[in-house]
Amino acid sequence: MTATVIAWLPTAYLVSEWVIRIAMTPVVVRRRPPTNALAWLAIVYFLPWAGLVAYALVGERRLGRLRLRRRREAAHACRARGLSRAAQQYVIRPAVAPEQDDLVMLTERLSGLPVQGGNAVGYEADTDRAVDKLITDLDAAADHAHLLFYIMRADGTGRRVADALTRAAQRGVRVRVLLDAVGAEPALRVLAPTLRRAGVEVAAALPAGVLRQWFRRLDLRNHRKLAVIDGRVAHTGSQNLVDADYGGRRAGPWRDLMVRIEGPAVATLQAVFLEDWFAETGRLPDEPGLFPRPEARGPTAVQPVPSGPDDPRDTFRSVVIASLYEAQRRVIITTPYFVPDDGVVQAMRLNALRGVRIDLVVPRRCDHVLAGAAAAARYGDLLDAGVTVHQHGAGLLHAKTMSVDDAFALVGSGNLDSRSFFLNFELSLILYGAEATGRLRAAQEAYIAESAALSRRAWAQQPAWKQTARSIAALAGPLL
Repeated sequence: MTATVIAWLPTAYLVSEWVIRIAMTPVVVRRRPPTNALAWLAIVYFLPWAGLVAYALVGERRLGRLRLRRRREAAHACRARGLSRAAQQYVIRPAVAPEQDDLVMLTERLSGLPVQGGNAVGYEADTDRAVDKLITDLDAAADHAHLLFYIMRADGTGRRVADALTRAAQRGVRVRVLLDAVGAEPALRVLAPTLRRAGVEVAAALPAGVLRQWFRRLDLRNHRKLAVIDGRVAHTGSQNLVDADYGGRRAGPWRDLMVRIEGPAVATLQAVFLEDWFAETGRLPDEPGLFPRPEARGPTAVQPVPSGPDDPRDTFRSVVIASLYEAQRRVIITTPYFVPDDGVVQAMRLNALRGVRIDLVVPRRCDHVLAGAAAAARYGDLLDAGVTVHQHGAGLLHAKTMSVDDAFALVGSGNLDSRSFFLNFELSLILYGAEATGRLRAAQEAYIAESAALSRRAWAQQPAWKQTARSIAALAGPLL
């Protein structure tokens, strides 16, 4: 009997592989975009059992029913409160250039959030100065301080911010801190107990665990960076609460860009924080000071663009593509991870072919080897179309920005890759107007000055083995 069973094992295994292939095909082909479906089909057909296990772990955008319900409830309640406070005529739908009316309306339909005028916007590209400004605002907090970050460490920066939060709580300020359970695990383990003893409310976003895997994907992360103080000041952008040398020596110090906002748009950013807080804790704060009466503080119109795996419209990706097609003269993009889908690459190529100058600035040395190789596989097509690819060498360029003509800019936490488009919770801002766009472009030009442009001819003449290795890495691009 045993010998018979053993003899049938190869046949049974072969049959099981075909059962997996046939059963998984209708499941996988429903994925968006089609390139993701093709990547998963390749894995399932070549490695059926490994593909089945991998798809069960990270194949679907599962958040869990409770978290999804909370997010819907919070979105309705929080956004209604924030926008009702910012409903004055000078705030909602302020005058923007007629050329951007379509983008404004598209973004509002996708995100549910209108453009808000009357904001003062400041940029900070220096890590230490950005932290100094955040701590200054925390030390001035009188009512509440809300922080939402992907990464926080118990290093110099993390401890400085934790000390500022402790001081705020000790003088009676209501302090809430929401940290990603994976990215900020060291801070949750080392700093959170001390913060809680001081009266700070600390929660973990998207906790990871073996049992939780059956209800949602473990690699869906909250990648947002946001601080809201007294409902009047907000900080957001690409920077985490870590020292600049967090990435280690290989890539060099991180080069980030943060935005500090005062004005009516802070109410919408407050709503974004409260949505995430309620989704993770089940508690929806309702203190009267959360949404103070908005006041015009500057000339800039701002439109927040939150996105995440609960977003069926893939808002961030849609806004990126729409922004590219708005361009008439020039686009500058900076991103640490460039692994986009075909829709984004096609938009860049077509714009370059019709005469728009497009500059793509990426790190010379990426801290994720596979992502860097997958990005490099795209450079040839872009160079052939006329896109200029700059490799930044002064540290790890981590700023995620786009400027379009002198008209508007996109700044935030989202990379140009499938993870930011489809899997992570991200937060970006569209900043309308020549003044805000011009100041961002100055920072982008500084990055370009620290970079070396790739030569189309030299790139095409690279060894065949390098091109092949990059092409193989690109096959995994939709899964990165």
